[in-house]
Amino acid sequence: MRIEHSLSRHAAAHGPKTALVTPNRRLRYDELDDLSDRLAAALHANGVRRGDRVLVFMDNRWEAVVSIFAVLKAGAVFSPINASTKADKLAYIVGNCQAKAVLTTARLMPVVAQACAGSSVFVVATAAPGGRVPDGAVSFETCLEFDRRPVGHNGIDCDLAMLIYTSGSTGRPKGVMMTHRNVDAAADSITTYLRNTPDDIILNVLPLAFDYGLYQLLMTVRLGATLILEKSFAFPQAIFERIREECATGFPLVPTMAAMILQMRDIEPGFLPSVRYLSNTAAALPAGHIGRLRELFPGADLYSMYGLTECKRCTYLPPEELDRRPDSVGIAMPNTEVFVVDEDGNAVPPGVTGELVVRGPHVMQGYWRDEAATARVLRPGPNPWERVLYTGDLFRADDEGFHYFVGRKDDIIKTRGEKVAPKEVEAVLHAHPAVAEAVVTGIADPVLGHAIAALVVVTDETVGEDEIIRYCAGHLEDFMVPKIIEFREKLPKTDTGKVSRNLAADTLEIAQ
Repeated sequence: MRIEHSLSRHAAAHGPKTALVTPNRRLRYDELDDLSDRLAAALHANGVRRGDRVLVFMDNRWEAVVSIFAVLKAGAVFSPINASTKADKLAYIVGNCQAKAVLTTARLMPVVAQACAGSSVFVVATAAPGGRVPDGAVSFETCLEFDRRPVGHNGIDCDLAMLIYTSGSTGRPKGVMMTHRNVDAAADSITTYLRNTPDDIILNVLPLAFDYGLYQLLMTVRLGATLILEKSFAFPQAIFERIREECATGFPLVPTMAAMILQMRDIEPGFLPSVRYLSNTAAALPAGHIGRLRELFPGADLYSMYGLTECKRCTYLPPEELDRRPDSVGIAMPNTEVFVVDEDGNAVPPGVTGELVVRGPHVMQGYWRDEAATARVLRPGPNPWERVLYTGDLFRADDEGFHYFVGRKDDIIKTRGEKVAPKEVEAVLHAHPAVAEAVVTGIADPVLGHAIAALVVVTDETVGEDEIIRYCAGHLEDFMVPKIIEFREKLPKTDTGKVSRNLAADTLEIAQ
């Protein structure tokens, strides 16, 4: 099924139901359907055709949601771009995907103008305060006044739906190609194990440019549920108040959000009684954080999950397993197969570390215009007609088929002739009662090869380097104990709010 068909179907059946709640506008299903139809007609009138790529360069706002569905209704491919993206990176993406149009806001027009200088890209922008339309752009508001008429693009569900550009921390960003069929399969599987229903009200603060945030929208509309869209988690108390006001039932988290919640002193268990479930991905939650979150949300299920942009999601831990294996990211999600292999691609027995491989209808089609990179991660599968995803992540599985993340293949630190997975050290650091967040990386060392270094955020400023090192020495093998501890007010993060090991390494190298 094509993604946009869900919107039209729910608009016809339950038009007055609230689809979207934002700080400055609420949209019913019939209103969202109407507005996206009008914008699709405007895009088509300005040359956007089936298969064209269109960038949605906005923060979390109702216009971004309308834009995504309008692009799909025009038969085109949307690419959500983080609002903090700079002009040089945006210019690369525009050129790489040969974008036909950019949908943006007045605030971001200077970046768009610089990135698209000399090109023929069609630009639509929201009006500036006072109603002025930015130079070089067509008014977003005017586009919404187009006659509502279907765009007859004749698209099918194996067409591309979206290009999600990876963060590019190790080089130029790559465009992950996902078809409508890929997206629908992922959304169906995730909503199945989360036990989502049309009655769910999901609070999302994650950027729509981050696939975890984007899928909150896509899953909501697929179900006919309601999405509360906020721009960030910078003011947690305001988010909590919105959850109470709207009786939100779903609250997707990333570890940095969990750490912020757990540092707050003025909240009590059960303070958000409407929340039915919490979910976490992007990185594993420390076991201690899981326990404390469960205390604060006694009536909610907590789902630890693992995935990557190239397949969206692949494993989840059933909440009833948290007590038995809190450090596991679980089993394959419905309609998915995962297994761990050695360097030769052979399956390894339980307990042995190897690379995780994913099979399923949600695995990407490849990287846009990058056959070499595609060939490295999509390799022949069990059947002659299929390719499976080699994730580049090291895992082990237990005897019952539950999986445990060990680390990225390229994150492994070699020190004193031994191999160290940063996640193992981070797990110990997070268990210290004064540590709120931690990230571990390796620093080049002439004697050790690499020295283990940690950036740490603490809740008690009296805790010093010696205390942290002693604690690690009491819980880790000698070669795994960090040699360098640096205290920070916050950890370096990517545009999507994920703690970045690469950025941590860069800051430590500079400090040295």
